[in-house]
Amino acid sequence: MQPKLLDKRIQKEITYYLPDKVTSQKLADFFAMFADKTRLRVISALSISEMCVNDLACVLEMNQTTISHQLQILRNTGLVTFTRQGKTVFYKLSTNKINQVMLSGVEYLGF
Repeated sequence: MQPKLLDKRIQKEITYYLPDKVTSQKLADFFAMFADKTRLRVISALSISEMCVNDLACVLEMNQTTISHQLQILRNTGLVTFTRQGKTVFYKLSTNKINQVMLSGVEYLGF
């Protein structure tokens, strides 16, 4: 099916840059990680320092179960990594690019 009103050059450019379905799904999954206010707060805290679940729960004034659940989701998507020190597990952002995405959102909203 050919668009009737779209310039062929523009159509070709759009087709070239348009992400395929697999990439689109991966992008949607990635941005879904920023669609939960608890995860946003966890990401914000971890952008400053690596932390254990108990410290995150204390700083964010939330229960440990809620924080653990959100950390599991963030781990499963690769946004957060962890290291063990004895019985304590410390979490951190997997890359500083996660923080850059957050900062872009804050800047976009004008905060």
